[in-house]
Amino acid sequence: MSHGGNLYQDVLESHTAFSDYGIVSTETEVRNSPFRKSTAVVRGKPGIASKSAVHELLECPVCLNTMYPPIHQCPNGHTICLSCKTKVQNCCPICRQKLGNIRCIALEKVAELLELPCRYQFLGCQDIFPYHSRLRHEQNCRFRPYNCPYAGAECSIIGDIRSLVVHLKDDHNVDMHDGCTFNHRYVKSNPREVENATWMLTVFNCFGHQFCLHFEAFNIGMAPVYMAFLRFMGDDHEAKKFSYSLEVCGNGRKLTWQGVPRSIRDSHKTVRDSLDGLVIQRKLALFFSGDGQELKLKIAGQIWKEQL
Repeated sequence: MSHGGNLYQDVLESHTAFSDYGIVSTETEVRNSPFRKSTAVVRGKPGIASKSAVHELLECPVCLNTMYPPIHQCPNGHTICLSCKTKVQNCCPICRQKLGNIRCIALEKVAELLELPCRYQFLGCQDIFPYHSRLRHEQNCRFRPYNCPYAGAECSIIGDIRSLVVHLKDDHNVDMHDGCTFNHRYVKSNPREVENATWMLTVFNCFGHQFCLHFEAFNIGMAPVYMAFLRFMGDDHEAKKFSYSLEVCGNGRKLTWQGVPRSIRDSHKTVRDSLDGLVIQRKLALFFSGDGQELKLKIAGQIWKEQL
């Protein structure tokens, strides 16, 4: 690396130039969290590093996230993470020199000596990990934020369960209901219009948790089907404490499904494509509806907590 007397000043002054690349950090919640103020600790020797100096050395000047090897640098010693190196088109965002493939081995070795708190410390995780173990932990940390479970659009909102419930209600106008039993009627005047459409999402509050009921129309190959399934707003180990049943009735017939709600850690598409729910072929759905011209499905359901 080059002499570091002006390194931090150069980094700060360079932030205004990043708009040229259209790069915005996707982790503003981390930048505003207590993690940003945590002390980096050299393994076995707490307090050796200053409160911010080592952490700032490992901070990518573009996305402001902690850099993991390989850490690249330009000929003038300015460092950048691998992800941002591609985004800035291999041009140093500080001095505009070509980045090339120069590795900052010294900084990578410093990184290997560090123990850092989980980036989701501000959401409740209190664990501290060696530098490389931290990344693996964060990919599965139970405190990591959830993706919005709404499937009608590609929503990029992430957050904890409480904030996502508010988001679903205010931004997606999702119906909210209290109780563990429900009865819904789905009506469609032209049931032959099936183009991978999401029809409805309803959230139920029961047992102190939230459950998302999805009802959809899509094609399996060339065959149009309707599907209802339940997702749990929480982690998988909590979801497995519950079961649910769905029942469609009509025209003197009954079709029943019983299963375990899937965690919203599993994407909506993953659950739907696995057919883990009540699946009804269109011909059968129209038969349940009575006249065969208009879709009128009556679906009843119940959620209960398993006795462990």
